[in-house]
Amino acid sequence: MKLGLTLAISDYDHVRDLTSGKVRPEGIELTCLDLGVEEIFFRFTAFREWHVSELSLAKYCSLRASGDESLTAIPVFPSRVFRHSSFYVRRDAGIREPGDLAGRRIGVPEWAQTAGVFARGLLVHELGVSLSAVEWVQAGVNEPGRQEQVPLALPDGVACTIDSERSLNELLLAGEIDAAISAHPPDAFGDAVVRLFPEHEQLERDYYRRTGIFPIMHIVALRRDVFDEHPWVAMELLKAFETAKQRSIARLLEARASRFPLPWGQQRGAEAIELLGKLWPYGIEPNRKTLEAFLGFCHEQGVCARLLTPEELVPAEVQQEFRV
Repeated sequence: MKLGLTLAISDYDHVRDLTSGKVRPEGIELTCLDLGVEEIFFRFTAFREWHVSELSLAKYCSLRASGDESLTAIPVFPSRVFRHSSFYVRRDAGIREPGDLAGRRIGVPEWAQTAGVFARGLLVHELGVSLSAVEWVQAGVNEPGRQEQVPLALPDGVACTIDSERSLNELLLAGEIDAAISAHPPDAFGDAVVRLFPEHEQLERDYYRRTGIFPIMHIVALRRDVFDEHPWVAMELLKAFETAKQRSIARLLEARASRFPLPWGQQRGAEAIELLGKLWPYGIEPNRKTLEAFLGFCHEQGVCARLLTPEELVPAEVQQEFRV
């Protein structure tokens, strides 16, 4: 009999062959839930409703650093996004360059949102604006009432006011905040709100060439009770995710047919490989530089109570692969 597990993950092409059953992890019968990432994160962080889950990398790291042992993870990273694109400013705020953010009020949907951690890392280490030079406001992007789900310990001199009655979009339109850092754009984007870096792609390419950092947004987490009873599931899931991803990349690069509704999709894939060397790598070692940078950002921003190492994120069983 196969072990029955439930996996909740958003609909990515590079996991679809796994969630559809075309790729089957050895010894496991998967029931897959296709939900939005915000719902997945909220329900799994708060209630652990299923066995295996896509999860915010920042939330997972925060829990691990605080001593929460109820979860472990495999080094599968379903979502990765460069975050120069996540800086939104009011069109009339007079913010033309990064230095103009100093002394301003900036909104965040959650301090422990992974996109925000990477963006604030850019703010400090690339753009020269310290966290304490900004007045921070936490609120839902387009709906009021969003709350932090993990413990925080903001650095000395850094303050973040919670506004549970209004959204960041409302605060931007009212002129009560000057900018927002968010994975999801405010509803007013394109009208009263614009990107600080409209030509962000070139900046992001240059950033990768200089740093080797390709930001990771999400990880695949497992309930600790499942792993403790069946430690073999970690590697079998990792292998299945890898197989599904490779099949997706093959579709992207296929020359005889357009598998995605995107002109020049094959060429864009080839360009990404030329820049990155390898598309969407899983595992610790290929992602060490990105993980170490992110864990440093988490610690200095008060998202993680202590500085973690990449090896602390996943069990030993999936840190290396066998070779013949």
